[in-house]
Amino acid sequence: MEEDLNIRKKAELMLGGGIRLPEGFVFPCRVSRSTAGPGAGSASAVFSFGGHRVKKSISYETGEFELAEENGRLSIKKNGAPFLEEVRIEPVVHHCPEQAFFNLDPKCMFTCAFCVSPLLGGDLDKRLSDDDIVEMTRKAVGGERIVSVSLTSGVCGSVDETVGRFLSCVSKLRAEFPDLPIGVEPYVSRKEHVKALKDAGATEIKLNVQSPNGGIFKKVCPELDRDNIVEMLLYSAEVFGAGKVTSNMIFGMGETDAEIEEMTEFLCSKGVIPTFRALRTNPTNRGQLISAIGEQPSPDADRAIGLARMQKEKLAAYGLDTKSCRTMCLECACCDIVPFRDL
Repeated sequence: MEEDLNIRKKAELMLGGGIRLPEGFVFPCRVSRSTAGPGAGSASAVFSFGGHRVKKSISYETGEFELAEENGRLSIKKNGAPFLEEVRIEPVVHHCPEQAFFNLDPKCMFTCAFCVSPLLGGDLDKRLSDDDIVEMTRKAVGGERIVSVSLTSGVCGSVDETVGRFLSCVSKLRAEFPDLPIGVEPYVSRKEHVKALKDAGATEIKLNVQSPNGGIFKKVCPELDRDNIVEMLLYSAEVFGAGKVTSNMIFGMGETDAEIEEMTEFLCSKGVIPTFRALRTNPTNRGQLISAIGEQPSPDADRAIGLARMQKEKLAAYGLDTKSCRTMCLECACCDIVPFRDL
């Protein structure tokens, strides 16, 4: 089936290397340079095909994939062979399509082995104030289709200080945009943090459990409290409501599919939507990942698709749907295979 083929193509593109651009190619829209997420630190663009979209790093020099242009039509090759007959380039509002998604601070006092953001050069820190974010959102709302605004951040100074920054920004955004969905991806340590974010005007929250395996979590996020993250997730589902709370689970760090399924069942039963994120390694984080968990095989398309199908079954069994989320990663759907959106 064509749809199954498109899902496989998305998985291969999502998990593969960057895209090399034709010499002299001029982008029809602004190129993104992220300070968070899988593409942090690299220039990237969003490519869509068959109802799917993928954000990829781009370069004029190298790439596993190649963008080709002929008579105004764009296609993608893989290692010189035809891969996607026709693709479109989607405009990025801020960080992703149709969202104003901001990183309040890429610096972080924690040292999670997979995270690239704190390792980036200071020149990529956009140092956005609350007023900057409000103004940039205002311009986005006035000039492009935008469905939501989302905020993430490293933890800088202390957890309380960082949550305070979220609260300040969310409050200003909510005052300016009373009807716009606002998603937050903080690190919280107390129930009071969760309640305050909801009261300030956040509509969705993402707290990342990172791994279904407690031993792996301790190796890759040695300073974080996994049990407390789970407790905050369950409390968040009470405060924000079922289907408005999400949590990243990274696969490819040595966990088993059975462990992912068990954690998925648990989170779904509590009204939390798990999101599956394939581990991305690059020259910036490779050394610290090997030190933490050793060499691990790269996730492949079969595993990514199989996990997404299991994820869809579990979500459906508990009456959850990723389309209930209007912010952050599930709404973007560029870096993962998202049930009910991609399949």
